[in-house]
Amino acid sequence: MKKLFTIILLSMLPALSFAKAPDCHNWPMNMTKSWLKNASITDIYNLDESRTKITLLASEKKEKDLYTQIYHFIFYDKKGNTYEVITKSDSSYE
Repeated sequence: MKKLFTIILLSMLPALSFAKAPDCHNWPMNMTKSWLKNASITDIYNLDESRTKITLLASEKKEKDLYTQIYHFIFYDKKGNTYEVITKSDSSYE
């Protein structure tokens, strides 16, 4: 019985992680919009920001307060076209 309790406890420990990465999607999203404009792919004023989908694909802690994050953005323009971009950036709570 004691072994069973230990196995259950050890299997649940990864789910009890309290470390949380910062939700810093604004900066990579703005850089992505600038890239779309500078590459003459689309004008950012044609994008429908209310339909933008943001997905955090990965977050890895590098140092005490520094994380590397990978985001997947799906932008929609007013004509119905979609633009998918994956970004990698460093972020912190500061």
